[in-house]
Amino acid sequence: MDAIAAKILQTPEDFRDAGLIAPALVPALEAVAARYVAAVTPILQTAIAETGRDGPIARQFVPSPAELNVAADERADPIGDAVHSPVKGVVHRYPDRVLLMPTHVCAVYCRFCFRREAVGPDAGLMSAAELDAAMAYIARTPAVWEVILTGGDPLVLSARRLDDIVRRLDAIPHVRVLRVHTRVPIAVPERIDGALIAAFRTSGKAVYVAIHCNHPAELTREVIAACARLADAGFGLLSQSVLLKGVNDSVETLAELMRALVAARIKPYYLHHLDLAPGTSHFRVPVAEGQALMRVLRTRVSGIALPTYVLDIPGGFGKVPVGPAYLAPVIDAVAQDSYAVEDRMGARHIYPPVPE
Repeated sequence: MDAIAAKILQTPEDFRDAGLIAPALVPALEAVAARYVAAVTPILQTAIAETGRDGPIARQFVPSPAELNVAADERADPIGDAVHSPVKGVVHRYPDRVLLMPTHVCAVYCRFCFRREAVGPDAGLMSAAELDAAMAYIARTPAVWEVILTGGDPLVLSARRLDDIVRRLDAIPHVRVLRVHTRVPIAVPERIDGALIAAFRTSGKAVYVAIHCNHPAELTREVIAACARLADAGFGLLSQSVLLKGVNDSVETLAELMRALVAARIKPYYLHHLDLAPGTSHFRVPVAEGQALMRVLRTRVSGIALPTYVLDIPGGFGKVPVGPAYLAPVIDAVAQDSYAVEDRMGARHIYPPVPE
């Protein structure tokens, strides 16, 4: 693997030659490659070498024949982007914020991606006319307070393109917040350089960067340094993680991940329940198990290290918190307007106490 450590792995042959798949799997992975794009950057190859070819990093990025098994409840657009897209490249699901997707290219391609049917080099960039139409929509929609740059990964774009997008959004008075959803600090930390940071520092808006990170082994020295450059530039840092079988479905791993994020000045934001994208059922964790993990996690880590466990309702109905419930009404004529409340250790208390 060291001999090709500088190469981005993309084809089944690349993964075979790097020792990440058995040669016998190449034909099956050709069928996977015909449908879903793959790419693993050098720094993630190193992380795979350190955690094993069957470990949590390889599982996220190395193609598997299991991706050919499409369950009946899986769908190409699992969270309903299309039904909320008024113009190409814009998703307007919630009143005060929109997604703007200037590219569908990523630095790496997660095997569980909810947009896996849409992303890849062939999808490319928005054209100039498409970007103009997207900007015009945002400009004529005064309810839009926040623009979320996503895709694809917006940070694969050149600093020049990013600067143009930021300046155009900066000229729209009702847009007050820019948020960037990205894997680039994890996959290509050297990309977080002065030119990229300068493209966002030109903005008069508040800028937040939401970093997708699922396992503590992703937070290498280089990644932490890249995140520090963003934090030192004044950007708010958030994290998004996906609950994944065989990757982070244990309290120990989640606690280590969330603490490591906070130590890197990244606020854990969302822990996503896996979306129903095609060929991803081998990553699924039952909702009840996710709730149980969150219940125990609350007893292990600081409040600033707790993400919100959310599920995106299929069909475009938005995300909702699905964490464990700690409060339930007391059905008792004497104790009207009272509630049974569980503390973090599971003991039940009545709130407010019934007057004597």
